[in-house]
Amino acid sequence: MDHSGDDFSRLELRLPNALENYRYFRSRLEATTKLLVLVKANAYGHGAVEFAAMMQSAGADYLAVALPIEGMELRKAGITLPILVLTAGTDFFNEIIDHRLEPGIPNLYTLKALCDVLTARGIKDYPIHIKLDTGMHRLGFMTSELPDLIAFLNGTDRVRVKSVYSHLAVAEDPAWDEFTLGQIGMFRRNAEDLGEGIGYKPMWHILNSAGIERFPQYQFDMVRLGIGIYGISSLPGVSLAPVASLKCKILQIKTLTASDGAIGYGQHGPIAPEGTVIATIPVGYADCVDRRFGCGRVSFSVNGHRVPTIGNICMDMCMIDVTGVPAAVGDTVTIFGEDPTVSELADILGTIPYEIFTSVPRRIERVVIRR
Repeated sequence: MDHSGDDFSRLELRLPNALENYRYFRSRLEATTKLLVLVKANAYGHGAVEFAAMMQSAGADYLAVALPIEGMELRKAGITLPILVLTAGTDFFNEIIDHRLEPGIPNLYTLKALCDVLTARGIKDYPIHIKLDTGMHRLGFMTSELPDLIAFLNGTDRVRVKSVYSHLAVAEDPAWDEFTLGQIGMFRRNAEDLGEGIGYKPMWHILNSAGIERFPQYQFDMVRLGIGIYGISSLPGVSLAPVASLKCKILQIKTLTASDGAIGYGQHGPIAPEGTVIATIPVGYADCVDRRFGCGRVSFSVNGHRVPTIGNICMDMCMIDVTGVPAAVGDTVTIFGEDPTVSELADILGTIPYEIFTSVPRRIERVVIRR
């Protein structure tokens, strides 16, 4: 949607910021290098359809999702870019084919299952992407499995390898650069062997967001841009533009005195002797506002002032202490965005921004801000 005057909670997606981040990463690449944007997990919580449309307009070459159902959603919404399904599984090949999705293939079992479906449907040269395991040890073909893979590919005309890819495990950490370079070296050798074995060269891609920033010399044919496009950099001193801001409006304000007891579930919100002014807002732990944010452990932003939570976080609501702060019913509260940042909240929880982003539920409306 393209409005911003909602009366309830909303996740604002600032298109200019997304484009600024896109240009930053694009500037680190050669003109011929393709750029794939990850929109899995509802675009890291940002809204897959909205964000995919933004990236399609920005000039991205590819999109990637984790699951077939995510790619199907994008196709039904009119997204036309090629879509790589990273975790294709074996149960949805007909749907993958019907929606022109391109499966990632991590093992021979999956490849054979796909070819059985393609044979039954009389389809040849279907685009696939071969996943290599270079040290992450999650999914992918090991080096020792390549001869059997090559033999199978040479014996079928049902598929054509569009790309070969792998995933860097610790590209953001300089302490692990030797390991990362080892991954890249293994990937290069295995990708070369695969291409020589099947008689043609597919696209290569291994760099993630941190890899684009720290190892652009290994960009090969394509790179995969994930958390970076959403505003998180792996480099110290680099401030990318936050795309998402979680906001809501004050539902009610109460002035309480010490005789009123305490605030919230468990009565964990003490009232000051001189009185406390609280505002209730319509976000809770069902809206990515973790219970550990309660009892003053985090502050949100109201009219340019940081105000702490008070009492326990509820499922759908929480209370903030607005004593001495200009605030009224209907005023906007920023949970995260420019102030506070999602990284600040992640640090308080001892986690990473990904977890907070992907915890924003679908019941919170995504609103595209175009200017």
